[in-house]
Amino acid sequence: MGIKVKTQSKKVNKAWLNEHVNDPYVRLAQKEGYRARAAYKLKEIDEALGLIRPGDVVVDLGSTPGAWSQYVRRRLSPGGAAAGELRGQIIALDLLPMEPIEGVHFIQGDFRESEVLEALEQVLVDRGVQTVDVVVSDMAPNLSGIGSADAARIEDLVGLAVDFARQHLKPDGALVAKLFHGAAYDPLVALFRQTFTVVKPFKPKASRDKSSETFLVGLGLKTRN
Repeated sequence: MGIKVKTQSKKVNKAWLNEHVNDPYVRLAQKEGYRARAAYKLKEIDEALGLIRPGDVVVDLGSTPGAWSQYVRRRLSPGGAAAGELRGQIIALDLLPMEPIEGVHFIQGDFRESEVLEALEQVLVDRGVQTVDVVVSDMAPNLSGIGSADAARIEDLVGLAVDFARQHLKPDGALVAKLFHGAAYDPLVALFRQTFTVVKPFKPKASRDKSSETFLVGLGLKTRN
């Protein structure tokens, strides 16, 4: 029995590896110096909606390995360069370590913990940042395959990103958050609609067809009563 499972696992791994190696976005990422193909998901969203501009302050939640921060860094560079002059600020946060990116301030910690959120808020204060232009969140929990538990974890993480956006975004700022089709999807769309004046669901071409991931973009905070 063990041999059968192992053989099947090897076949799955081989199939995944073959798909990964032949993935055009993987090849493009390698060619253009991005750490992951995920860069093209944010690129497509940004190019469609014009979210990130030179001079912006951008917070990248769930940043490791750093592809989204790399993309933002190039957007904030006058010539789109991966190094050199930077017009704006990028603060990144993840539970896992991240290799340094020039111009990106990285905080390692669990965004669900209050002291980590406080550390992020302190960085904004120390840098003289009163409000943030764009929050991007690629945070995702480790999925267990148990629908109700996974939905609760997804709702929790995205809900925290929305709370952060409510507290720190400029009135005309934007939040991009990853979520998954499933039990958490409709409640999170409702939360976005309560929070933002415009809500756009987005499934980038760089998202694999078989993946249930999608992105919600919230534009412009609704005024609080």
